[in-house]
Amino acid sequence: MPEPSPAQRAIGDFAPKFVQLTDDVLFGDVWERTDLSPRDRSLITVASLLTSSSFEQLPNHLRRARQNGLTETELKEAIIHLAFYAGWPRAMSAIQVAKTVFAEDH
Repeated sequence: MPEPSPAQRAIGDFAPKFVQLTDDVLFGDVWERTDLSPRDRSLITVASLLTSSSFEQLPNHLRRARQNGLTETELKEAIIHLAFYAGWPRAMSAIQVAKTVFAEDH
């Protein structure tokens, strides 16, 4: 039996249609499109999560960004850059999330 997806682990039987859309459409179709690289999709996603204050989703996407080739330095630089466009408090929250995530890797 295959390992459960992150969506299955997070919400399992509570919202099966949401899990199916997340797994099949978002990560099975949208993330697999070839017109943008996974690295670029990760950078866009991290930026979008920061600008929308969606910090609960940020840890998994920072990890995914690292898996997709972005470095810790590049991600920190993106957060610094976004501070001036998305707001200092959002960037401060995001950098604290990143600090925790990156500490797990060391």
